[in-house]
Amino acid sequence: MSASQQFSHATFLPKPRNNALIQISRERFLTMCGVAGIYGYTGRQVDREELLRIRDSMVARGPDSAGLWLSDDATLGLAHRRLSILDLSSAGAQPMADSYGNVVVFNGEIYNYPELRLELEKDGCVFSSHADTEVLLHLYKKHGEAMLQKLRGMYAFAIWDSADKSLFLARDPMGIKPLYYADNGGTFRFASQVKALLAGDVDTGENPAGHVGFFLWGSVPEPYTLYRGIHALPAGHSMRVGKRGAGDPGKFSSIAEVIADADPVFMEKGEALEAISDAIRDSIDVHGLADVQVGTFLSSGLDSTLIASCVASSKWDMAERLRTITLGFEEYFGTENDEAPLAERVAGELDAVHSTVRVRKSDFSEDYQHLLLAMDQPSIDGVNTWFVSKAAASQGLKVALSGLGGDELFASYPSFTDIPRIRKASGLLSSIPGFGRAFRILTAPVIKRFTSPKYAGLFEYGGSPEGAYLLRRGLYMPWELMEFLDPEFVRSGWQVLNSRLKVESPASAITSKRMQISAMEMTWYMRNQLLRDSDWAGMAHSLEIRVPLVDLQLLKTVAPILSGCPEISKREVAEKVAPGLPSEILERPKTGFSIPVRSWLAEGAEYENGRGLRGWARHVYALANQGY
Repeated sequence: MSASQQFSHATFLPKPRNNALIQISRERFLTMCGVAGIYGYTGRQVDREELLRIRDSMVARGPDSAGLWLSDDATLGLAHRRLSILDLSSAGAQPMADSYGNVVVFNGEIYNYPELRLELEKDGCVFSSHADTEVLLHLYKKHGEAMLQKLRGMYAFAIWDSADKSLFLARDPMGIKPLYYADNGGTFRFASQVKALLAGDVDTGENPAGHVGFFLWGSVPEPYTLYRGIHALPAGHSMRVGKRGAGDPGKFSSIAEVIADADPVFMEKGEALEAISDAIRDSIDVHGLADVQVGTFLSSGLDSTLIASCVASSKWDMAERLRTITLGFEEYFGTENDEAPLAERVAGELDAVHSTVRVRKSDFSEDYQHLLLAMDQPSIDGVNTWFVSKAAASQGLKVALSGLGGDELFASYPSFTDIPRIRKASGLLSSIPGFGRAFRILTAPVIKRFTSPKYAGLFEYGGSPEGAYLLRRGLYMPWELMEFLDPEFVRSGWQVLNSRLKVESPASAITSKRMQISAMEMTWYMRNQLLRDSDWAGMAHSLEIRVPLVDLQLLKTVAPILSGCPEISKREVAEKVAPGLPSEILERPKTGFSIPVRSWLAEGAEYENGRGLRGWARHVYALANQGY
């Protein structure tokens, strides 16, 4: 037996943690679902059938039950689809009203629900259910919009304020749960999905920023969509709609501001790792509270392994042993790229009930039409999440923990080394006015014949954090889009996007170079691609995907430490959280679930407009414009 095979169950598992509030949370209702609403703020009555179409287009998000509420004057309608993870008692049904006439529809999880409920009860609030949804109503009545500073979780909700006849909407700071809206100047509509709003009466004219943004990033950057009339409520924002119409979204929390405001904490590495480890375990604890079996996605990577080990060592009152799911790929069977054998070993050490589900390229071909129908906005990713969610659902799971977010927080993407190199390579020439653009215009036709066309933009974009990030992450560069999109359309979209990038750059106020890149990865790639893909792909299989490494409280704790101790690596964090990890996991290069999918696209998938990811992007885009 090799040294890497001799790790013991006792050292592999972190110490269990106590949670005195756990029994309270056991009795609650989980509210992963789809929400929708129509408000005729000028007095127009709601078309009930339209609202039902919007609601029921999201049936996969909530296959177990549905709710509808109309105001007495019929100018407001709220609707809900529910994925039942606990009791179907009517006490937890939505839309939910309180004794003051306020009504809420809510999608998500409030992880500090038990603490909030105890505080509210001490202040005299009387609860009629065990639902975390009811906590939102009491918090709103007591604190108004200030309630948002008290919430820990993933959420998107709307509350009807009966006193001032206004609708209050909010979305979580990390951007885990989506919320979209449309306002035609007299009627305000909102829903959990863009496609749901398309079932209503909305302006579907093209939004240049959304279209151009998709080709730049491989996903549509919020707050834009492909449609002129539909917008995303930005993460960490709220808005209010009253008799005079909708106010602009207002920010109440920001990933970039949390990082920028984090005064560096300087401490010994051992002490820093202990603090980070405690914060991670705390986040995993609160994300695991449920009355149903909580499974974990388990690759042979550090993030999913440390999460699984923490869950296995916890003393949650689980009815069954931990369930782990590994996605294997038939093309990799028996090769060094096959993650399944190592994941199976880890699952065995954790005494987990494990399932390995193998996927072939033919499965992708068979599923791709269903996948595209489920895709709410076009994305070049999400295929991997689709299959691992499908695998988890096939094992009867309704909740699964994902390691998403670890790479962004602990600097393990190649971008953390590539972006500084790009900025260094751009040198002083990038600061000469007009030089970068002239160089790109002159060299782009030649460079693209031999290598990536991105090299032509080195001096035009490489001098700023945002530009270097675009060079590293971009699918296409702005000037390339004019080859297959209307040039004026591209210029219009890029002007909006470029201005917004400069004004709202997440890196602008952050002094730590490492944390600059973390902020950009979290705010752009993680939020617009990974979290959004997790939402639609998980919900397509009625699976709630939780992301304990994407947690505002965790970020607030860890950001000051990483700012002061930038040399801390994810490997060191993983070794602290889960001592005794096998060396194969610690030393394994970052791969994740995406490599086989990229291989299918790059080597075998032929589309009308090209091969590989670019061809796939144009294929997905064309179908999106046709309404899938």
